[in-house]
Amino acid sequence: MSDENGKNGTPDNPTGPRPEPIRFFGTTWVDHDGDYAARRVAVSAGSLVAAAAACLVLRFAYQGLQIADVGKTVTLMVVVMFAVCSALASGHTWGSFTKRPDPDRQASLRGLLAIGFIGSLLAYFVRSLSEAPGEKLHREEYETARAAHDKRASRRTGNPARRRRS
Repeated sequence: MSDENGKNGTPDNPTGPRPEPIRFFGTTWVDHDGDYAARRVAVSAGSLVAAAAACLVLRFAYQGLQIADVGKTVTLMVVVMFAVCSALASGHTWGSFTKRPDPDRQASLRGLLAIGFIGSLLAYFVRSLSEAPGEKLHREEYETARAAHDKRASRRTGNPARRRRS
């Protein structure tokens, strides 16, 4: 995922905080340089295609339930389970783009997120239409870290031994 210049969107200044790479985007989100736009289009299309393929697989599973003649109650429970898990996974994924998820909660929701993977893919698709998913969160953290670094670095100017004492 490197650009032509080999920097992958990282700033020329080697001191200070480094931007955290985002999956599929590296650090091109910092300046929207390189092939950032192409990556956003590819991620949008890829997540939409993956969601469509997942729906097709779920359709085959639904047909398997009909062929097995398990009854309307079981079929309805499976359909409702996938719908609810997809809605919850979509909301959780969308929320993780704006704030860091709690690792313990993330671990406890792993099964629900696996069942509701279509919702996560659709949230990823919708978010990638406007920005790299998670870009806003990463940008806020990076700018806060840069401001803190610049503030610390500006205080260290001059020779402290030559300071006047009054």
